[in-house]
Amino acid sequence: MQALLQLALDFFAPTADPASAFPDENFDQNRPLALIPPTLKAPESGAKQGPGVPVAPTATLFAPTVFRHPQAKRELRLGDAIVGYALVRARRRSIGFSVGVEGLSVRAPQAVTLAAIDAALLAKADWIVRKLGETRERNRRQQHAQIVWRDGVQLPYLGQLLGVQLDPAAPVVGRLVALPDALPTLHLGLPLSATPQQMRDTVQAWLGRSARAHFTQRLDHFAPSMGVRWQRLALTNARTRWGSARSDGSIRLNWRLMHFAPEVLDYVVVHELAHLRVMDHSPRFWAEVAAVLPNYAQLRQRLREETAPNWDTD
Repeated sequence: MQALLQLALDFFAPTADPASAFPDENFDQNRPLALIPPTLKAPESGAKQGPGVPVAPTATLFAPTVFRHPQAKRELRLGDAIVGYALVRARRRSIGFSVGVEGLSVRAPQAVTLAAIDAALLAKADWIVRKLGETRERNRRQQHAQIVWRDGVQLPYLGQLLGVQLDPAAPVVGRLVALPDALPTLHLGLPLSATPQQMRDTVQAWLGRSARAHFTQRLDHFAPSMGVRWQRLALTNARTRWGSARSDGSIRLNWRLMHFAPEVLDYVVVHELAHLRVMDHSPRFWAEVAAVLPNYAQLRQRLREETAPNWDTD
């Protein structure tokens, strides 16, 4: 049985033809396309075939890498890895799967057999294992880049360092002070006894306001020249998505993008606006992006390689 695949997420696998990794024959025009922040390749390891475990042709003789979703009730061999995935039966016409921090999630119609689901995953084994490895590595790097919330902490802002200072005399919402030959500093209107959580929440609120203003300006800048009209901007706090677009003109962008340089943010904005003209990742879509940003491949690679800091306080 040949199952139809519907890739709900845009993981941006690096290929000679960027559109080749995104089959769009089953694309839902009303479903958001997501821009996902990937990082490194999956570990290259493998193992002998275990009893009852389907094996992709690239298996080797080394210990396999294991990726297991916390809600996994089924697992199979995908190339050089053992993958336990969460399966949800849903009212849909095709098999959909996504890779997140917890692992691989699969949504499938009630009528599709387990064998057909496994066959669909085996067909995309290399892609799935690569994305699982990238997500795991990205999460590890984020943990190492954790922000220690204290007076004088520094964090990246629009590609440069931003100092954060407790200043009871400053406005509660915060005040950005940028002096010549000095590190830009955000003065927080908090007492010197403020807790790490209070600092985090105040900085996040300030950064959210800054993100909305910046994204709005860049959407308004690019939309007319691309011949599209965006209708609504929503900020997200997702750990694995940078942005998404819907055919009704709704744009969702992650406020954490404000850690990156302005030119990288422009790539994400143009990418989502391009989806208002082409709701897939066909060559026509990438031509729309390239018409505005001829160097989009370099910017896309920077987004893949650079890491936003971890905002956890514990």
